[in-house]
Amino acid sequence: MRYIDVNWLHDLKDEPYRLVSEIGSDDFETRKLEFFPSGEVGIASDKMNSDKTILGIAEVPSIEAINSQEEFQGKIITQQEFEILWEQYASKSS
Repeated sequence: MRYIDVNWLHDLKDEPYRLVSEIGSDDFETRKLEFFPSGEVGIASDKMNSDKTILGIAEVPSIEAINSQEEFQGKIITQQEFEILWEQYASKSS
C-alpha cells in the first residue's frame, strides 16, 4: 500500500480541494477521503461511499507524475497518518 495527500488548486466550489488516498499494489484506490470547501468530507471504500465521493476507476499515477501538473501539490504520507484521518471521518459516516 501507499498513501498520498494531494491538494487540488482550483476555484471550483463543488469540487474537493484535498484528496487523501490509500492505494493498493495494483495502483488503484482502496480508500479515499475528499475534503470540500463547504466543510464536508466525502469518503469511499469498497464497502461504502458518500454521495459525492467514489473510488477512482483509473490507476493512480506516481506522486511525481501528480506533482508535474501545476494544479496539484501532493505528498506521500504514512499509513498511520491515513488511518488517523480515516478513523476521524469514516466513523462519522458509518
